[in-house]
Parts: sequence; C-alpha cells; structure tokens
Amino acid sequence: MIQDSSPIKALLLDIGGIFLTNGWDRGSRKAAADHFNINFEEMNERHRIIFDAYESGKSTLDEYLNLLVFYESRPFTPQDFKSFMMGQSQPYLDMISLVTQLKQQYGLQTIAVNNEGKEINEYRIKQYNLKSFIDVFASSCIIQARKPDKSIYTTALDLLQIKPKEAIYLDDRLVFIQAAQQLGINTIHHINTETTRSAFNAFGLRPEAV
Repeated sequence: MIQDSSPIKALLLDIGGIFLTNGWDRGSRKAAADHFNINFEEMNERHRIIFDAYESGKSTLDEYLNLLVFYESRPFTPQDFKSFMMGQSQPYLDMISLVTQLKQQYGLQTIAVNNEGKEINEYRIKQYNLKSFIDVFASSCIIQARKPDKSIYTTALDLLQIKPKEAIYLDDRLVFIQAAQQLGINTIHHINTETTRSAFNAFGLRPEAV
C-alpha cells in the first residue's frame, strides 16, 4: 500500500455502465421483448410504473415479473425470462482492473452505490466476483432508496465513517453525479476508462505502471 498525500479514503461506485453493462436497461428490455415476442411499448410502460418498487427492495423479482410479463399466459416460463435477463450482463474488465489496483495501492475503502433490484444485484455480485474489489454494497434494494435520493449517498458515507470530502463518487450518469456534488462529495463522471484514469490522477490516485 502506498502512502500518498491524497485526502481520498474511499470510492463510492456505481456498477452498471462502469464495471458491468447495465443490468436491465431499455436496451435489455427491448432485446427481451424481441426474443420473447412481447409488445415492447406495453412492457416498457408497465416497467416505468412498477420498477421503482423493485429497485427499492419493496417487491421481489417474481412480483415484478408477474406485473411486467406474466399477467397473462405466456408460451415461456418465468425461469426462461429470468435467465435471459441475467444473461444481459457483461463485464468491463479494464475498469475492474483499474479500481482494483487503486484500492490495493492506496488502501481505499470501496462501496457500491447503485440502483438495482435484489435478485439482479445478487447475481451480478456473485457472477463477476464484485466482492473482490468492493467492500460494502449500499445498493438501492438494500438501502430501500434509489438515487438521486440523498439518503443512499449519506448512508454510504455513514457506513464507511468518512466525510464527503474524503470520498470520490464514480458514475456514468451526470444527474447522479450532480446529486452527489450537492452533498459535497468529490465526483468523477465516467465516460471511458482513459478519462476516468486521468480524473483519478487529478485526485492524486495514480496506478503504478505494470
């Protein structure tokens, strides 16, 4: 571990769009609708109405899917649909490597601050070994609040016992970055690995050359 003048003690990390593809975004829903021959517009409107409860941990995946898809008879099973959902996730290995290296070099605490339903979240954590570089998961399904609700950010800070100025929040969505900035948290708006690497450098977090 490197002792450095950087005041940063922890990283608050979004997951989808940074370390993994988004778990269940519009593109994934469109792919599912095409694959299972479901009316996408109808399904997407149902999703818009009900997804808040699922991502906030107030309904299960089965309850969500019963309202999203299985409110009428289908020629496929809920397990078929779940398997397709989970299969949409793919890793961004370069970002996983970068943050893993910074964590090890600087002894940083890491915590996930992401909007995701419980079953999808648990699958992605296990499938891609996210525990290898993320210490704590303050996911929306656990905190029962979704970004940009400030409680998800403040809870993450409280769990790590750090001040806003001692943390960097990393997200690919600008509105969530702006919500964190309102709380005095340092931020990096992730665009790609190289811009994020440069932003870390500006905070004094420089990965050693391999």
